[in-house]
Amino acid sequence: MRLRSVTSPDFSLEHEARASFAAPIAGVDEAGRGPLAGPVVAAAVILDEHHCPAGLNDSKALSEAQRERLFVELQVSAIIGIGIVDVAQIDQLNILQATLLAMREAVAALDVSPTIALVDGNRAPILDCHVRTVIKGDSRSLSIAAASVIAKVTRDRTMRELAERHPGYGWQRNMGYGTPEHKAALARLGATPHHRRSFAPVRAALGIAGDPSPTSRGKVNTKGR
Repeated sequence: MRLRSVTSPDFSLEHEARASFAAPIAGVDEAGRGPLAGPVVAAAVILDEHHCPAGLNDSKALSEAQRERLFVELQVSAIIGIGIVDVAQIDQLNILQATLLAMREAVAALDVSPTIALVDGNRAPILDCHVRTVIKGDSRSLSIAAASVIAKVTRDRTMRELAERHPGYGWQRNMGYGTPEHKAALARLGATPHHRRSFAPVRAALGIAGDPSPTSRGKVNTKGR
């Protein structure tokens, strides 16, 4: 029996899904749950198994140059949908619900409706198709890995653009995550309109006491990707 490395995604999960559901099958993943600033971005990708870019893997296992190359190649070979939920919605909904909304928007943006979506993680968005959640799916399923690359590159490009408009926070390096550089800039410069005010470090920088709003309390996750 062939053993599959957890760091080498393949089409096994897609083949399993196809035994019960007809194609197309979409992989879904997100980027940006944990940062203190910027949107959360989700991607849905339907791959052509016979035209899959070489070297496709979980975005965290790839260099920036590899992600950028794969992003370009996937635009040609795959069907892609992207969902972006901004800071205002994150603060209103909480980060979990904002992430699920981004996933729904990504699947809805596909030009072809999937029969089943393989979703990274253990929380399923409500979709108009069957859904299977997959723990560490970006390292197991090539479709989810492709979605992780699309989501990551899309969000990183957004943060670099925002860094030009809001210098001093180092977003072109930290992508909005709560690094020492970013936190020091928050204390020195204050928060921008792109900071998540439901996240504790931002609230502290603004001198806001108490818990986040009732819709966010207990559900803010600052340790995600």
